[in-house]
Amino acid sequence: MIPNRNVLWGRAIVDEVAKAGLDAVCISPGSRSTPLTVAFAEHNGIDVFSHLDERSSAFFALGRAKATGRPTPLVCTSGTAAANFHPAVIEASQARVPLLLLTADRPPELRDSGANQTIDQEKLYGDAVRWYRDLPEPEADDRKLRSLRTDVSRAIWTAEGPPPGPVHLNVPFRKPLEPTEIPDDVPEGFSERFPLAAEGRDGPFVSPLSGAPTLDRTDREALGEAIRTADRGLIVAGPSDATDPTAVAELAAATGFPVLADPLSGVRFGTHLAREALVVCGGYDSYLDERVVGRWSDPDLVLRVGAPPTSKTLQFFLRDSGARQVVVDPAGEWREARFSASDLAVADPNRLCRALAGQVDGPTVDPDWRERFSEAETGYWELIEGETDRLFEGAVLAQAFERAPDPGTVFVSNSMPVRDADRFARPRTADLAVFGNRGASGIDGVTSSALGAGSASEDPLVLVTGDVAFYHDANGLLALSRCGVDATVVLVNNDGGGIFHLLPIEGFDPPFTDQFKTPHGLDFEPLGDLYGFAFERVESVERFTEAYRESLANPGTQVIEVRVESEASHRTREAIHERVVSTLRG
Repeated sequence: MIPNRNVLWGRAIVDEVAKAGLDAVCISPGSRSTPLTVAFAEHNGIDVFSHLDERSSAFFALGRAKATGRPTPLVCTSGTAAANFHPAVIEASQARVPLLLLTADRPPELRDSGANQTIDQEKLYGDAVRWYRDLPEPEADDRKLRSLRTDVSRAIWTAEGPPPGPVHLNVPFRKPLEPTEIPDDVPEGFSERFPLAAEGRDGPFVSPLSGAPTLDRTDREALGEAIRTADRGLIVAGPSDATDPTAVAELAAATGFPVLADPLSGVRFGTHLAREALVVCGGYDSYLDERVVGRWSDPDLVLRVGAPPTSKTLQFFLRDSGARQVVVDPAGEWREARFSASDLAVADPNRLCRALAGQVDGPTVDPDWRERFSEAETGYWELIEGETDRLFEGAVLAQAFERAPDPGTVFVSNSMPVRDADRFARPRTADLAVFGNRGASGIDGVTSSALGAGSASEDPLVLVTGDVAFYHDANGLLALSRCGVDATVVLVNNDGGGIFHLLPIEGFDPPFTDQFKTPHGLDFEPLGDLYGFAFERVESVERFTEAYRESLANPGTQVIEVRVESEASHRTREAIHERVVSTLRG
């Protein structure tokens, strides 16, 4: 017996979500979304992650989607609840992360009427979503239900791309919202008369038949010939949750091209690094300084996968190289902000790398070119080996990655942590899934995203974050208890926005300290009592490594706060960089 049309509608939506193979949902409490909330709560095949804060909920879903590659649906009530999804929607769009937004709404006649908790939710997220649909009002109607199931199926596979991204379904409901029985609202025997509409199919109502984009044979062979004849080739792996490191390694091993691997590329860490003669570089942010590479020959061919690299040093090196640069993008979109690329290959990068590897008979690169990168990489890590034993921000990131659990998940905040990871996280064969929110590069939702990623795996979770980002998403810490996620949180506290020391505004004080660095003086330790985690403040690298090891060995969540001075850390980075340049320049 189906009590009313809203129940029929909610169950059909959830049924299609489950039949698409999605096994989790993030729900924030609210009245108007009751039919969806009840339907999800009653479904045995879907785990419900309950979040009081919609912004934290959306970033949790985003982090989980980064780890799984599939959307975790989001449910909220009407009004500003839906608006709080917006920052995560923007990040998901820019970073190509699948999201499915189910925003409950008032019935159409209440829009633009001054009705309580009613805003204009139509196309609320603008162009940030891949697809938008204002669903029809619930009704026990055969055609409408088939339309509803089709829309939910379309939404899920559209969110998964290419390119992946957020999809918004706005779902209006009129009262009663609870599963109250209303005689004849769903006619008796409706399911028997219209089984396809009421019960759907054995699987998704609509199953897309699609393949990964690939180059045609002529273009692929031409690119293969360019690779075979390149003396000084490079592969640049930028941030991506979709790059298969084994595919990149296969091409690199076949050609002998060095690989410059962003820490968020999926290529800097993993067992593929054990392949013989593979040169995967992580120290380039320092040694590609123009004072060093000015003495090198320029590359003649660069193959780029993923988003633009974090390192500006690498970006400038590519900009000034004059090389033929082939950007591989499965959606055919332009993601190269220095405007120095010469070719756009619209193809799945993993399939293309493997296909190109098959076109190469053996290493084609000039051995001296390859050796130059290998020596620079080895020399770099030898030079900084002793530097990471003294306390500064880069040392914390170096130790966190060097000692990260194998296997493990590591989430890195924006601002300085990801930049220090780029420069100080040495490539290693450990099975590390490393994530960050580099789509729009904001500091909002970092903790929630990390906990979402951690929820998708049994592997230990490490979050490395800054104090401002930690403050910004303190609400997200509630997911530790409500969603059953444990983490080791490395909190690098430099009392404000240390990244602004990188900008010329540092030389103008005032207003630098008060308006840019913005020291806050906050004590984060009481948050441990509020959210139920252990807290320790450390002031040396030795004690940090001990606390880090202890946290990884113990259950529960521990926050390890490392107090550092941002200007001193910045000066240390500069001194290390100058020493590297001076040594490698010869």
